[in-house]
Formats: sequence, C-alpha cells, structure tokens
Amino acid sequence: MEIFQSLMLAVHVLTAVAIIVLVLLQQGKGADMGAAFGSGSAGSVFGAAGSANFLSRSTSVAATVFFATSIALTYFAAKTPTVSGGIMQGVTAPADAAKKEGAAPAVAPATPAAPSAPASPKQDVPK
Repeated sequence: MEIFQSLMLAVHVLTAVAIIVLVLLQQGKGADMGAAFGSGSAGSVFGAAGSANFLSRSTSVAATVFFATSIALTYFAAKTPTVSGGIMQGVTAPADAAKKEGAAPAVAPATPAAPSAPASPKQDVPK
C-alpha cells in the first residue's frame, strides 16, 4: 500500500508542475489583438487558435488528474492508524532508566564545597 501511495504522490507533484507550466504558457486575452496585426504568435506550431485550445484542454486534464490524486492522497492519509499521545510519550530520561534498573544514577549529587581561607596579602620586602 505504501508503494501505491508513493506513486500517487509522485504523480501528484508532477501534475502540479505540469499545471504551473501550462498556465504560464497560455496567452492572456489581450494577446489576440497582437496576432491580428501581424505579431509572430499567429504562425505558431498549433496555429493561431490551435495553441489556445490545446493548452486549455491540457490544463483541464492536468487539473482533473490533480484533484483526483488529491482526493486519493487524502483517503490514504485518513486510513493510516494514528497513535494517541504526545511526541515525547515513549521517551525515558536517563535518571528514570537508572531507577528502573536499580543502579545508582550516573551523576552524583553535588556536595557543598568547604570554605577556603582568604588569601594572605603579599608582604613588601625592603630592599
């Protein structure tokens, strides 16, 4: 099932990239006036109106595939089992692990240091 889900995700990403490219290739509504007055876009591979039909149909097919893969990925995500609890639920601290094993903790508790005597000032030696 994971292989199918990974394949579906790859198709989803490729379809999203295809939609972006197809939308960027399409001409705006104002570009038709430029073709009427002798612009170079009228002599394209698909003809003056053929490219608009091809690109718009390709975009609609890509959008349909994108929505279908979105629904399929949502279905698969809803079917995966979820674990209740937080992300730190199964983690044990080192001190807790030592208590469970009956061993002494790895770090000894700190003991207060004995007070030290103040340093004596240096005495000047006469020359």
